Amino acid sequence: MMIGRRQWMAGGAALAATIAGGPLMARSSGPKPIGIQLYTVRELFAKDPMGTLEKVAAIGYREVEYGGGGYDKMDHAALRKTMERLGLTSPSIHVGYEALASDFDGAVAMTKALGADTLIVPYMGEAHRSAEGWKAAVADFNRYAERLKKAGLGFAYHNHDFEFTLKPAGTSLFDTLIADADPALVQIELDLFWAVAAGEDPKAVIRRLAGRIYAYHVKDRTAEGKMTSVGKGVIDFADIFTLNEIAGVEHFYVENDQSPAPYLPDITTSFQTLSRLRA
Repeated sequence: MMIGRRQWMAGGAALAATIAGGPLMARSSGPKPIGIQLYTVRELFAKDPMGTLEKVAAIGYREVEYGGGGYDKMDHAALRKTMERLGLTSPSIHVGYEALASDFDGAVAMTKALGADTLIVPYMGEAHRSAEGWKAAVADFNRYAERLKKAGLGFAYHNHDFEFTLKPAGTSLFDTLIADADPALVQIELDLFWAVAAGEDPKAVIRRLAGRIYAYHVKDRTAEGKMTSVGKGVIDFADIFTLNEIAGVEHFYVENDQSPAPYLPDITTSFQTLSRLRA
């Protein structure tokens, strides 16, 4: 059954009322440091992780989110030491659903070793995109988030477009996620590019998720639908960012899955633009 606009808005209002004054709304205001999802520079990072962190810090980034580039097999203590030397922090890391299921304790240890406080599942494969498979995965999200909370860590899920566009049994995967995931445990890392690519109004999504958005992934979209540096596309981030307080967003991560070599000019442009736009 499709969820209508009235149900959508009512759900958002109810969620906001439920969590108002709670820990998800107790977010600091004012400008936030700008971060980068290191998947953007995975080719550089895989070959020279420490040097890449130095280049990222030199541009002005102060937060890094680990994902891709083989970071999970690296010396996490050495990465942490390099970050500390450069004035970088890693608030969150990406860990695959299967990796989390197969070695939960190892994922917790890696998250803490890198100094992160939140573990994010970044993607779900085709096998989990049926109505039954998705509901089972979301139930796992709740269980993992509860276990992570006991370990002193938060949990979030990162969207692509398919969560909005796939509607097995008439209900989108995103609607099922929001309905079934415990709002006190499961936060959202909202990828603004993919929400727009799915035909969604990002501001409507944000209002529905009031106080529940852990971070934004910020990458721009050309009129033809391609990924590009922040400021070189058509997404109106300035308008979207007027809802930052409602969102409760704490982190702004530049990401470009298709960043062109040599990568550094692309992430420099995104950093400079986001520096002007952040609120």
